[in-house]
Amino acid sequence: KEVRLGICNTKGQCSLLIRCFYTSILPYDQVFCNLSGATIPPNTKGSDRVDFVVRPECDRGSLAPMSPSSQSQPWSVPISEKDTTLLVLSVDGKGIVMRPEALRGATKKAADDASSKLKGRLSRGEKRGRKRMAEIGAVYDVTPVPRKPTDIMASRDDEQVKGPEANHKWLCASVLEDAAPVIGDVFDEAERRDPEHLRTWVALVDGNNHQIERIKAQALKRKINVTIIIDLIHVLEYLWTATWCFFDEGDPRAEAWVRTRALVILDGGARNVAAGIRRRASSEGLMASDRKGADACARYLTNKAAYLDYPTALAGGWPIATGIIEGACRHIVKDSFDVTGARWSVDGAEAILKLRVVRSNGDFDDYWRFHLFREHERVHRSRYANNVIPRAA
Repeated sequence: KEVRLGICNTKGQCSLLIRCFYTSILPYDQVFCNLSGATIPPNTKGSDRVDFVVRPECDRGSLAPMSPSSQSQPWSVPISEKDTTLLVLSVDGKGIVMRPEALRGATKKAADDASSKLKGRLSRGEKRGRKRMAEIGAVYDVTPVPRKPTDIMASRDDEQVKGPEANHKWLCASVLEDAAPVIGDVFDEAERRDPEHLRTWVALVDGNNHQIERIKAQALKRKINVTIIIDLIHVLEYLWTATWCFFDEGDPRAEAWVRTRALVILDGGARNVAAGIRRRASSEGLMASDRKGADACARYLTNKAAYLDYPTALAGGWPIATGIIEGACRHIVKDSFDVTGARWSVDGAEAILKLRVVRSNGDFDDYWRFHLFREHERVHRSRYANNVIPRAA
């Protein structure tokens, strides 16, 4: 079947892309159903954009970025008609267990220099140094939904206020590149949606300093006003870490303590909360080892205060959590790569990432038709004069 379809040679050797597709994206029977012309409903609605093509000169059929000039037809993502629609950017990283030779230099050196306390297992805080970070980016539209701090920290008995929903989500990912090129791709997609920079741009992050600096660099380079907001869930995790410096595990007062301080942070008082946490740790005479969580939380709130402008975000109806990119890290990376015993090469992992992103964006049918055309051109047409296959007599 593969030979008749033109995706394998007579020896049954298929491209890397085809093998990755067979093993990770769809069942074998569904692959042939798709290739033979059967219609498979897309997994999710997304853009009409085709992001990756097969390099004609590459025998492995690997994926490469597709430049706008190489596209046969223009592509577009449905753009909201109202200027009040937010343009949200988000980035995050997720580790993939790699083969030793595929690790980045710093990770490989750390793994070689590491020595575990126990022979049979890792102790607390020890890492194997086996992962290479994949960078994930997302762009999506959001209709603003203004809220109050009490709406965010509502109890189960309170009336729940529905938050803003993401529309027209677009994803990109790479384990070959670091954060800078991926964030550049995110900005390219955002600028394509808003070339005149008329909409409100919001960047949601988890507080990673390198990602924040890359976002600021791209915004400065392109002369775009982008407001960076740190995910509230990460802030709450720091508050819970500080809580156990003052309360015993399971103490119901801990929940009330976290909620009270979360409301103050949502009202713009991050630095006040940090100062209060330090004062309490000092007034209770906690030893340095007992107040680590409190100090870490206070330090985090102080250092990230510039990106905790939740009053502006809530009044403007902006999202303040990174659920979209966290979910993308799960279904793009974790569901495919976090398999027991799996160890990945850079080329193999990159191909899988690109395929999953293309399918998640709803572009697979368009991409696959384009891929088959390019494969046919590379394997057959390019071997004849003027790229024309002679007809049988």
